[in-house]
Amino acid sequence: MLNKNAKERPEVGERKQIAVKRLSPEYWRVNIDNPPLNIMGAQMVAEFAELVDEIERDDALKVVVFGSENREYFMAHYDVLGNIADSLSMPLGPLGMHPFPDALVRLSRAPVVSVASIRGRATGSGSEIALACDIRFASRENSILSHWEVGVGFAPGGGPMARLPRLMGRGRALEVLLGADDINGDLAERYGYVNRSLPDAELDSFVDKFAWRIASFNREAIATTKRFVDPASLPDDKEIQPAWDAFTKLVVKPDARARLEALVPLGLQQRSEVEAHLGYYVGLRR
Repeated sequence: MLNKNAKERPEVGERKQIAVKRLSPEYWRVNIDNPPLNIMGAQMVAEFAELVDEIERDDALKVVVFGSENREYFMAHYDVLGNIADSLSMPLGPLGMHPFPDALVRLSRAPVVSVASIRGRATGSGSEIALACDIRFASRENSILSHWEVGVGFAPGGGPMARLPRLMGRGRALEVLLGADDINGDLAERYGYVNRSLPDAELDSFVDKFAWRIASFNREAIATTKRFVDPASLPDDKEIQPAWDAFTKLVVKPDARARLEALVPLGLQQRSEVEAHLGYYVGLRR
């Protein structure tokens, strides 16, 4: 693997990478907080899975908003420079999948409303968390959604192949996934990637007002409505784990490792021009 070039990451159990603010019994705000780029590794996967456990168990909760402490990065992507064995060795989740796709599926089917408030880059696993949420709002001037994986030789692992076609149709989904380019807030809205893009200065107040509104409604009515919408809109659970298996198989192949290695000197997984414009850099001829 590429450990020699990766930045040091905190060991599991050191510093929390997901911050939960319980604004009321009915409304929680969850912020991803792993500076400088909110890279997702084994620790964040474990924390995310534990959070979904809590969401499922809480009988008072009605709405959860997912955001970031970092205005530039909702989440850069999964840790592709670390030891993939750290992720592969994690215990399976309650649905029998790897704990990351397992938690994404459970979040989508939870009897509470999940809202992604997207500011900054939501690439790869960041996009996958947003797609697992019921509703997505994005900053018009300061949001980028993308799936860069095909551009560096592997497939997305968290289910966008199953979710994106249901949101935007086959052609646009393939444009996003195979083009591996950056999608700004306005284009994301036009494609159906997000519900709305809003002026950055208005995003937080809009999302907060929306969440408090839902928090005031009857929980049983919320859960029942979601339960009837799910069959018409969510992929079958069996579609999700095979994509994760494909990701873990392809990410270690020589072509993917060579493409990632070429990006490391340019600043991959560091605060850099590469991470700020990942769609451009994965499209460069090499």
